[in-house]
Amino acid sequence: MADWLDEVKWDERGLVPVVAQEASTGRVLMLAWMDRAALARTVESGEAVYFSRSRGRLWRKGEESGHIQRVREIRIDCDNDAVLLQVEQVGGIACHTGRPSCFFQQLAERRWVAVDPVLKDPQEIYRR
Repeated sequence: MADWLDEVKWDERGLVPVVAQEASTGRVLMLAWMDRAALARTVESGEAVYFSRSRGRLWRKGEESGHIQRVREIRIDCDNDAVLLQVEQVGGIACHTGRPSCFFQQLAERRWVAVDPVLKDPQEIYRR
């Protein structure tokens, strides 16, 4: 039997796009990327681990902010080239801007308008 990780259609960089969705509401929280190690660690730990393309390394969601994602369910799409995580978003903040979702901008009259409030100032979340 093939390894379940081999069934994922990784792109030329060894990555797959991942949508994180709040399990209790269905709200889309964010889009991120995983490599084999990130998906394997996510399964092992029960918390979302992603691959940061900008940093070139794995990162556990919430490792700096404390806003971890507890994974409730993992799905893959019909082409095996996209992953859906249904998660419990700890603290209710998924976005580095301090908002509940990274999808906080809405197109209105051909302009992107922020429609969701900042729940916590990012400077209070990320103390570098």
